[in-house]
Amino acid sequence: MAPAGLAILIGAGPTTGAGIARILAHPSHGNLAVALLARNPESLKSLASKLRSETQNATVETFPTDTSPASLSKAFADIRAQPSFANLKLKVSVYSVKHASKKPFLDETYEDFTSSLDTYVGGAMAFAQETIRLLFEHHGDKPLADGGEKKGTLIFTGTLGALRTNAQFSAYGASRASVRMLAQGLAKEYSEKGIQVVHTIANGGIKDEDTEAQRSGKTMSAEAVGKTYLWLSQQEPTLWTHELDLRPAQEKF
Repeated sequence: MAPAGLAILIGAGPTTGAGIARILAHPSHGNLAVALLARNPESLKSLASKLRSETQNATVETFPTDTSPASLSKAFADIRAQPSFANLKLKVSVYSVKHASKKPFLDETYEDFTSSLDTYVGGAMAFAQETIRLLFEHHGDKPLADGGEKKGTLIFTGTLGALRTNAQFSAYGASRASVRMLAQGLAKEYSEKGIQVVHTIANGGIKDEDTEAQRSGKTMSAEAVGKTYLWLSQQEPTLWTHELDLRPAQEKF
C-alpha cells in the first residue's frame, strides 16, 4: 500500500520516537512515510532498520541533524529531494527533542543557561518555521475561511516542566515553558490558515515495551503516544485539540 502522506519526527530515539514512528508508518495505522531526524547517524540507521523489519513495506528515511537553523534547513531540503517521498504531502510534524538541565542556580552560568534556551527553544522555532513553510508548499496557503483545506498538524512534545518547575531546574523550566508559549503563539497565528498546532504535556515515563507494569498503567506506552498523535493529526477543523495532558493511569496528579 502506497503511503498516504508524509510525517516528520525530530527526536527519533529508540524509545518514544520509535513508538511514534512505528504507529505513523504502519499501514494499519497512519500509513505515512516517515522522515526520522536526530543527531546520531548510527542510532538513526539502527532505528530505521528496526522499524522496517517490524513494519512490512514501511517507508522510513533518516536525516541526521541537530536543532541549529542551518542543519534543519539542510535536513528539510534533503526531505524535499528524497525520491521515496516524491508526490507525498506533509501531514504531521513532531518536535520531540529530549531536554534536561539541573544545576544549583548560583552555579549556573550565563553561557550554559542561554545555550540551553538556544538549543531547545531556538530549535523548536527553527523546526516550526521549516514545517510551516513545507505545509504551505504542499497544500497552498488559502485560509480556512476562504475554502482552504487543513494543511497539517505540528506537535510539540512537552513535559510538566512547561507548567511548573523545581529547585535547580531553572534552565529546564525556562526552556520548556518557552516552547509552550511558542506553540500558543503559533496556534493563534496559523489555526485560521489551516495549520493545527498542539502542545502535549507528558507526565510520567514513556517506554517502548509491552509489560504487565505498563499494561497496568505504571508507565506510558510509546505506541500509545503515537496513536494519540495520529488521532490529533486526523482532527478536522470542526474541533482541534491545542493542549493535551498525557499520563499513565497510575501517575499521581
